[in-house]
Amino acid sequence: MRVLVTGGAGFIGSHIVDALLEKGVDVAVLDDFSSGRRENLPEGVPVYEADVRDPAAVRAAFAEFAPTHVSHQAAQISVAVSVKEPLRDARINVLGGLNVLEAAREVGVRHVVFASTGGAIYGEVPEGERADESWPPRPASPYAAAKAAFEGYLEVYRRQFGLRYTALRYGNVYGPRQDPHGEAGVVAIFARRLLAGKPVTVYARREAGDDGGVRDYVYVGDVVAANLMALGGDLEGVYNVGSGRGRSTREVLRAVARALGIEPQVEPAGVRPGDLERSVLDPSRLEASGWRAEVAFDEGIRRTVEWFKENAF
Repeated sequence: MRVLVTGGAGFIGSHIVDALLEKGVDVAVLDDFSSGRRENLPEGVPVYEADVRDPAAVRAAFAEFAPTHVSHQAAQISVAVSVKEPLRDARINVLGGLNVLEAAREVGVRHVVFASTGGAIYGEVPEGERADESWPPRPASPYAAAKAAFEGYLEVYRRQFGLRYTALRYGNVYGPRQDPHGEAGVVAIFARRLLAGKPVTVYARREAGDDGGVRDYVYVGDVVAANLMALGGDLEGVYNVGSGRGRSTREVLRAVARALGIEPQVEPAGVRPGDLERSVLDPSRLEASGWRAEVAFDEGIRRTVEWFKENAF
């Protein structure tokens, strides 16, 4: 097995790289370092500095490394940015992804694992319910629409060209190395701002001052475990990767503040464009394959907070 990890210097991608190296797998990284960080990568890993929007650069990386498997983590990850710049989002998340698929087809890649979204693709999930993979996609943002569109392309490439795939629909992933800049990664944002003695913003679920949107938070180590299962050939098709439990933004803030021993100063804000009120996943299909969300929420928050204490970001 030779695995090329796109976005491999990023938050989730770099953890996947580490886990593959621990298993003795040949790994290379393709990343443009627009958000990924070189210090996330161990020494000696081949790195192709390239933007997925550049088809020639992507093809050259694939031709040189000749991967048998691809972990496609590279993405524009912000819902808010996708609302402001839908064309940019589509160029990265759809056209960039197609460049990856074309290069994969040219060199005979056997399996592609795709970082999709469970947290956005289903649209609003009513109170008391959990979205399983049979729910039809109801994108409420360009980001979600792009992820849904690319899943469609994966199925076409499977049927037309025999390229096997797994689409992992992530919940809200958190953990060490998460980027606290921009709109994504609320756990990282809270940890960094509290450590810096700054106020934190809680975006509303419906109106400013409420507990904020409800999301399904899953620790990065558990997401990596799902990726390893998929790369190992144990998973094909679409799978939710989540805890199966919803937590409000205020609940997350309380957990981060408790782990740090800091009383937060909160600045309530209105609803953020493109945000959902509630998104909770049903991971039963993945659990039936032997996966479990092993890291409890409070323990995951503790690990994340400890990392931010030790690493300036």
